[in-house]
Amino acid sequence: MSDRAELRLRTPEAGSQESLSRLGQTDGMRLLVVDDEVRLAEALSRALRAEHFDVDVVHDGNDAMWHAQEVDYAAIILDIMLPGKNGYQVCRDLRAAGNTTPILMLTAKDGEYDEAEALDTGADDYLRKPFSLVVLLARLRAMLRRGPTHSPDLLEVGDLVIDRGQLSCTRVGEASITLTPREFAVLEHLARRAPDVVSKSTLLDDVWGLGFDGDPNIVEVYVGYLRRKLGRDAVRTVRNVGYQLVVDQPIGPP
Repeated sequence: MSDRAELRLRTPEAGSQESLSRLGQTDGMRLLVVDDEVRLAEALSRALRAEHFDVDVVHDGNDAMWHAQEVDYAAIILDIMLPGKNGYQVCRDLRAAGNTTPILMLTAKDGEYDEAEALDTGADDYLRKPFSLVVLLARLRAMLRRGPTHSPDLLEVGDLVIDRGQLSCTRVGEASITLTPREFAVLEHLARRAPDVVSKSTLLDDVWGLGFDGDPNIVEVYVGYLRRKLGRDAVRTVRNVGYQLVVDQPIGPP
């Protein structure tokens, strides 16, 4: 059975602390919302999209496992009472598999042992229903600032060093290049799969979200932005297949 608690959608009062979205820091961040209460999950999804997050929603623990293992999420908002696998099992199995995505666990239960179990299974934070959107966003911002508990800030592919904390990249001995959040997301996905070729549809799903219904040519646009900053040979187009990060090319002008 699911927790029958309502989300109180209170918005911040005028003059309150700026949200991450107003600072432009949530663009391109993708979240997974897992709750079997369809109405609650959709309300939460709309609220998060209003904060400029990309959001995927599932209502089952098994679906949550599949999405969390296939997609690189910035954070997961996970209910405890779920069909298939409950939230404790999902969290425990993800941590056992080496997944370090920050997890905010939700529940209508209010016992201290429930909170302890959530944290012991690997959740980063715990929020009781009913809750206000203001509080949830504050907890989410705190988790995103901390990032994955065991995830390194630096990703090295060949001689290219990608800095997740600074949203930048460089090669040894060369100047750092600052990227926008979306440019960085595209580069990081290419880098994590290098030297494999990544299809356009995979980049669309992973960076823009499964529900993206805009022009798929947005991928070419952002690949073009990366080439302007990294050099025209940094990303290779494999016709009818996708894109490949070329890790042995020096950064240079297009």
